[in-house]
Amino acid sequence: MQKSISRTLLCLSVCVPLLIGALLLGGTLDYKSQFLNFIPQLSNASPCGAGSPPLRVYMYDLPPRFNVGLMDPNFSDAAPVTARNIPAWRWNDGLRRQHSVEYWMMASLLYDGDGESESTTEAVRVMDPDLADAFFVPFFSSLSFNVHVRNMAEIDTVDEKLQSFDLKQKQSMVLWGAFGSPYLFDRLVVARFANIAVFCNELEMVNILRESDYWKRSDGRDHVIPMHHPNAFRHYRDLLNASIFIVADFGRIMNISTLTKDVVAPYPHMVESYSSEDRQDPYNSRETLLFFRGRTHRKDEGIIRAQLYKALNGTKDVIYEEAHASEEGFKASADHMRSSKFCLHPAGDTPSSCRLFDAIVSHCVPVIVSDRIELPYESEIDYKEFSIFISVDEALKPGYLVNELRSVSQEKWTNMWLRLKDISRHFEFQYPPKNEDAVNMIWRQVKAKVPAVKLALHRSRRLKIPDWWR
Repeated sequence: MQKSISRTLLCLSVCVPLLIGALLLGGTLDYKSQFLNFIPQLSNASPCGAGSPPLRVYMYDLPPRFNVGLMDPNFSDAAPVTARNIPAWRWNDGLRRQHSVEYWMMASLLYDGDGESESTTEAVRVMDPDLADAFFVPFFSSLSFNVHVRNMAEIDTVDEKLQSFDLKQKQSMVLWGAFGSPYLFDRLVVARFANIAVFCNELEMVNILRESDYWKRSDGRDHVIPMHHPNAFRHYRDLLNASIFIVADFGRIMNISTLTKDVVAPYPHMVESYSSEDRQDPYNSRETLLFFRGRTHRKDEGIIRAQLYKALNGTKDVIYEEAHASEEGFKASADHMRSSKFCLHPAGDTPSSCRLFDAIVSHCVPVIVSDRIELPYESEIDYKEFSIFISVDEALKPGYLVNELRSVSQEKWTNMWLRLKDISRHFEFQYPPKNEDAVNMIWRQVKAKVPAVKLALHRSRRLKIPDWWR
């Protein structure tokens, strides 16, 4: 009996490997999937961080004058902001809407979920700072700039003088604020106090953060600060540059911002989403080849707009219009985008603009002409699947841009259009937030920065020679 069992085992030990080998050679057995089933870390891995625990965020309890008070001056500075009293965003607020990311991030943390599962959100608010992975600073710096700064072209303004404010030298007067902390001003600042609300908020904000125990224990590395407008927090943002900035691009903060720590967020789109589009033949139903509508005279890299106007104006199947932002203009742009195959996105005063995201939600294939642009969620989304990229030099070659677009086949364009319809949900800002909408995608990007933050923090606590490896 024992010999029979031994012979059977010997036979199996020879036959089973031979059988497996035959199946592998014949392509019948999917050895990769079978092998990965034994490695849970790999077989269960999923893209975009789906299924991982939400980011635990502690939100600073700032007086409303730093956030929603800028939306509604009648909002009491003594009233805590909650999910029940947060003002609704007014969608007719024009250009202020372009940089309202700070509002949607704050609102998402206030939202109590209404019984929804945590799996639908990427960040949850915690009331105990010791449990937090990150700290959110709900200072509406973009809205503060838009509300208080009227004309950047003015010369010798108080705002311009205050940008060179020297904390070490301007110690002639101490003003005590609502938090009982000393804020330093010179006599010029105090004399014109009523005109410098932005400066006061920024200086006060810096002091609040730097005096916080949460800030001190990480030097601000685990703090998330929205600075979406290119001029937001412009007076003192260099003092906070260890933190995670939420930015539109790096156009005006190249010297203090980096992809290593910061998050590029989309502009909230200005045109209405094309949620009802369901065409059998979208390619031929969009009769215009290329559309652009906006200001053609811009600074820096944006000077290409005027050059493109000269090159493209009057070209068959191309609409290139000079226009200023208005509600009527947004409606006209939406109509044109929905009837165009391609929508042009040249750089503005900075590498990006709202126009790209208007095109995405209109399912109009973006044509991006901006050599230094950085794009939202690019660790998860391949923009080449639904966008055309043209360098500035290429765009200025006579006929090059239009010829490139005409050479795109109907099949390729249709695939890009389908991809646009699929990913456009990632660019929707809404309250309550929804799974994989814009604000959840931003928080997911923040969550991806946390391991590097913890590495830097842990190293800094034990190193005797900081950053010796450099």
